[in-house]
Order: sequence, then C-alpha cells, then structure tokens
Amino acid sequence: MLKIKNLKKTYPNGVKALNEICLEIGKGMFGLLGPNGAGKSSLMRTIATLQKPDSGSVHFGEIDVLKDKREMRSLLGYLPQEFGVYPTLSAEAVLNHLAVLKGIVNGRERKEEVGRLLEMTNLTAHRKKHLGGFSGGMKQRFGIAQALLGNPQVIIVDEPTAGLDPSERDRFHNLLSTVGENVTVILSTHIVSDVTQLCSEMAVLYEGNLLAHTSPLKAIEELKGSVWKRIVPKAEIESLSHEVPLLSSRLLHGEGMLRAFSKTKLGSEWKAAEPDLEDVYFALIKNHTRFSE
Repeated sequence: MLKIKNLKKTYPNGVKALNEICLEIGKGMFGLLGPNGAGKSSLMRTIATLQKPDSGSVHFGEIDVLKDKREMRSLLGYLPQEFGVYPTLSAEAVLNHLAVLKGIVNGRERKEEVGRLLEMTNLTAHRKKHLGGFSGGMKQRFGIAQALLGNPQVIIVDEPTAGLDPSERDRFHNLLSTVGENVTVILSTHIVSDVTQLCSEMAVLYEGNLLAHTSPLKAIEELKGSVWKRIVPKAEIESLSHEVPLLSSRLLHGEGMLRAFSKTKLGSEWKAAEPDLEDVYFALIKNHTRFSE
C-alpha cells in the first residue's frame, strides 16, 4: 500500500502545486485525473523521489519514500510524459544498458529479461531498429518496457497515451491492464476515457487540491439524475452558460450540444442524460458537487 499523508509543495514562484494531499493507493490501476497544472506531475515526481515536498510523508509498505530514496527507486518503474532516447542505438541495446543500471548484472538473466519485455511490448521484431526511427506509439511501448525492468512494485506513467492514434492507444491500454494486475500502477492523465477504461479507483486533482478519491463507477452512479442535455443554436450557448450550471458544450453541425448539472429538472427543453466520467470530472472541476470515498 502506498500511503500519502498531508503532502504540501509550493514552488518559488508562489504556485501551490500540492495542498495537504492525502491518498492511499493499493495494487491495480489507479487513475490520477486533472487538467494541466493540477499538480499531477508534482505528486508523481515526489513519489518517484525526484523532488522533495515542503511537508508531509510518503510510505510504501515499511519504506519511508522521502528518506529511503535508493530503496524506493529499486522498486520503482517510471515513464515520464517526455523522455529522451538514444536515437542511434537500438531498443535492445538501450534496454540492455538500462538493465545493468537496474542491477541486473548477470548476462544470461539480462538477456532473458530484455527479451521478455520486448515480447510483452510487441517490439521483438523491431529490437535492432534505432530508437530514432520509432513512431510515437513504439516509443511509448519502449518507455513501458524500460519502466518494467527489474520487476518494479510501483509503476508511474505520466500522460502515456497523449498523441497516440486509436489503435496504438488500444494496444497501450491492453498492455497497462496486463501490467496492473499484480503491482501498483499510477496513471496520470487529463484524458478521461483512459481512466474510464483502465482504472478501478481514481483521484481528481485541481489547482493542487484533492477534489475526489473514489471509483469511476461510484462517481458516475452518484451523478445519476443530475445530468441534463439540450441542443441549442450556437448563438444561445453564451447566454445559457450564465443561466444554468453547464458541464460542457460542444458544437456539432453548427449546433450546441449542452450538458448541465442540476439536482432538479431544469425545464421542458432539457432531457435527462446518462452521466459519464467526463460529467463527473467537469462537475468537480466547476465546483458543482463533491464525492465521498
């Protein structure tokens, strides 16, 4: 169990990245949802021992993460949002090098581990190809392969599907689901559908604050009966945004597809809508509601 208590971090420019964050995260896929600048990366960098908080604590089992950095790093796999690769080296060569750094010094064991990870990430056929020639999806799969070296117990992935095409995203989802069966995987993203499809538990961060720690299914269930939809001319969107608590608005063929939050029916023009996790997200971000654990 990863236990985070009263974590606070304010940067020198005055930005409060983390404000008394408290979370407990067990095995499986855990979604960390929030817009850019919400504090997701700050939280993950703290868990990954890459930065110190101003106060608070992080423990993984008996390990004090903030004090025993070396021990935590031996159990950690990390895929940051942006990571560099050696463009003129092959995937196999780089994984072999990183395996040595991870402490896999036995040549036979290292070869087996690298081969296993290349197979798992569907990169065996490309093992001799230079990383500089990899597509975006292939680079992300390579990123997961290096994060899995050494059989980590905690894996952190930051915006892993951003920029991937639908087929690569599906492949990546399947890979993460497989990985997350026996270890703790923290998936940080602003893509709501990733959390819907992958995570049994989630937290929502906004401006450094924890708005919710719940399950996607429970949060959606709590919103039932409170989401309404309406189609209006484009010219009416602005005025309606001041009259009702809009969750979202989209243009489709020149018309506004509106979704709003209300515990009671808004009017005859509004129809009841089945809530989804995106409605939950906007309801939290726009301060329309709160969800208990």
